[in-house]
Amino acid sequence: MTDLLHVLPDFDATPFSHLLPSLDKALITTNDVLTLDAPTIAKRAQVPSGELRKLADAVVAALHRQLGFGPEEPAPTTKHDWACISTLDDELDAALGGGIPRGYLVEVTGESGAGKTQLLLTLLLASQLKSPHGFAKSAVYVSTEAVLSTTRLAQILSTHPALVSLPDAEKPSLSRILSIQTPDLESQEHILRYQLPVAIKKHDVGLVILDSVAANYRAEFDKQGGGNAAASMARRGTQLAQLGALLRELARTEGIAIVVANQVADRFTKAPSAASRTTSSNSQGTATRTTSTSSQTNDAVPPLPSQQDQALLLSPDPLSLDHQQAWFTGWGDSPYEQLHVQKTPSLGLVWTNQIACRIALKKQPVFASRPLIHTVNGHDEWADEERHISKWRRWFKLVFASWAPPSPGRGIEFEIQKSGIRHVVKEGNK
Repeated sequence: MTDLLHVLPDFDATPFSHLLPSLDKALITTNDVLTLDAPTIAKRAQVPSGELRKLADAVVAALHRQLGFGPEEPAPTTKHDWACISTLDDELDAALGGGIPRGYLVEVTGESGAGKTQLLLTLLLASQLKSPHGFAKSAVYVSTEAVLSTTRLAQILSTHPALVSLPDAEKPSLSRILSIQTPDLESQEHILRYQLPVAIKKHDVGLVILDSVAANYRAEFDKQGGGNAAASMARRGTQLAQLGALLRELARTEGIAIVVANQVADRFTKAPSAASRTTSSNSQGTATRTTSTSSQTNDAVPPLPSQQDQALLLSPDPLSLDHQQAWFTGWGDSPYEQLHVQKTPSLGLVWTNQIACRIALKKQPVFASRPLIHTVNGHDEWADEERHISKWRRWFKLVFASWAPPSPGRGIEFEIQKSGIRHVVKEGNK
């Protein structure tokens, strides 16, 4: 039944949670439950045949409702009103259309040191605030790498202006933040599918953070080697689709916000050149033929784009993934970015299709020059200057969201302070 949520994303599997692990272990699919005899499957998976018939009937009824000719499911008795978790910064909230809303799966991506963890820690505290800044609920932090930094949380709590000024009864507390580590994919699957729904109801959780979603997948598939890369990629794509369906269902049914951090990888691109275009138009021809007909093909080949246009034109085919990824990855859609600094979020297009929002955090070094001193005949003398990184500039960019427009240009510049993150105030706006 590993494909149950993929076939029926809205299916309520809670009444059958005691059957699913055994069916997964026996490699029983949804198609098997619907087509094979219940005693045969029950014997194979070591589960009661009566319970298996109830599961099959529930799946059939759900499929009928999905196709539109079965009895309609009763409308939910509760309705989740629109509410958001604030970033505790007015400019960043405005870029997000108010903040991180409930009922959605949101991704925060960026390279190491861009500020992902700082933003996530702020959300853990803000989720405990009353409306309009939070849900007045607890938060869960699921870590796949480093443990939760309680020291940094306490520092933000004691120094952020929006938190320090609150009465003691309304201040966030570290005791309302639950944390757990998932060192591998197996434990991650078990925690997210079985333990997390129970914790959400038991502790009145309003925010779940997964930091990061790519770590366990990278570790799991890297250690398998490249022997059967195609099969590994297909299996990973299926697992990502199942994870996305699970998290979206949790966010929708429980009325919570789910935020996942994602890593990035360097993007390797090659700008089109005259030689490559001429060769590609007749790749089977010889070098002599290409040279002799160069004067004729030059008239047919369109003029090459400028250096600035080549930064945006990643592929001559506008329908290719290389060209279109500039508008959903967060890198490549701005003329200010150079090709060698562009990144691509991990887990590919399969994972991108699972999320409702992507936030890209970018950083860029600021260089400064300093003179070097070298010794000549026992005397120190000034030599050529050396460049070094004096500081980092960071930008907050909303790449896409189903409730707000994308950020123009680079996005909003922000900085990391002792009290958390805040936007950079321009000189003319002071």
